[in-house]
Amino acid sequence: MRVCFVMAGLPHYFALILNKMVSDYGIEVILVKPSQQSKAIGAGVKEDKSAAQFRLVELPEYTTWYGKSFFENLIPTLHEIKPDIIVMSAWPYFLQFILNPFFYFKLKGVKAKLICRDIPFNTSYWGKSQEYYYSGQNITEDLDAAKKNWKGALSFRIITCLRRLYLPLADAHINYYNEGGAIIASYGVPKEKIFIAANSPDTDELLAAYDQVLKQPDILPANPHRVIHVGRLVKWKRVDMLIQSVKDLKRFFPDIELVVVGFGPEEEILKKQAADLGIAENIRFVGGVYDSLTLGRYLHVSSIYLLGGMGGLSINDAMCFAKPVICAVADGTERRLVREGYNGSYFENGNQESLNLKIKSLLEDPEKVKTFGANSLKIIKEEINIHSVLKEYMVAFQYVLAH
Repeated sequence: MRVCFVMAGLPHYFALILNKMVSDYGIEVILVKPSQQSKAIGAGVKEDKSAAQFRLVELPEYTTWYGKSFFENLIPTLHEIKPDIIVMSAWPYFLQFILNPFFYFKLKGVKAKLICRDIPFNTSYWGKSQEYYYSGQNITEDLDAAKKNWKGALSFRIITCLRRLYLPLADAHINYYNEGGAIIASYGVPKEKIFIAANSPDTDELLAAYDQVLKQPDILPANPHRVIHVGRLVKWKRVDMLIQSVKDLKRFFPDIELVVVGFGPEEEILKKQAADLGIAENIRFVGGVYDSLTLGRYLHVSSIYLLGGMGGLSINDAMCFAKPVICAVADGTERRLVREGYNGSYFENGNQESLNLKIKSLLEDPEKVKTFGANSLKIIKEEINIHSVLKEYMVAFQYVLAH
């Protein structure tokens, strides 16, 4: 089986998934990505192709007449690759099927099955675009959800109509969470063509790293009131709320500390916030950490994993190292991972007091921290891991090849 992924970039975690697809299932994998940093990939996303066990093809991007990026010479490249299956990110690449109709017929000439891979995120149910747009749910990394006007509403409605045209063109869909499947079905996609594969890092590598961490000295001094966040430092991660929580909770826990793992455009702003609040000594910025062992060492010496805003895979990472999770409703993937009162808690989205109460309640109960952490690890080992994800990919692959 030869599978070609067409993506805006190669995040380090997805390189590990593709490697596992090659090693465990014997699939010939080819990844087509832009030869330069794509406009379609988020700020601060680390790409990693150093250990790829699959073929990597990099093509220049160009800006289409409708203002979105696409690949130069993709069709000739696909003819050269001769894939059995093409897995393509929905946004913005599927726009090309509608807004450049000749492209779709050329793609059909490759004689490969087409799978649409999406969360989907910032996507309304069909027929609900206007109320979704004005609800404030559709936000960007810069948190510009408040900038609502009739032009934006019209643009969102047009995009929704385009989805109604291009989503049914795929032979199958792979989505990250259950409601995502219901959203895609509302656009006229038959339910039997929709497969749910929860996103996952290479949990084998992370669990092996956890075993090593347990044998090593702690990377930081012991502190039962240390919490941690892992992720790109962009506005919609809401690390500012976590810093404010440290300020608010310091009167209850004088030694409270927040470890911030990651980098991004908001880093200096967040450091200034901590200084202005007089808690710079309580906030530890350690930069981007991408090797599993070092990341695990920081997680191991922390009591709770916190996610103030949007996120996804950092939750999986934390759970691999037996951490309880406090988060808000994010991109949808958290719903399969975090279970209220079992391995973590949800706070009201954007509500500082709600976040503070959840953190305080858990830090006051060390036994619950331990139990919730053990439950997180159990979910990873028994339910949502790299093997369960790859099995769902295989089910989707087998479906399209049989139809």
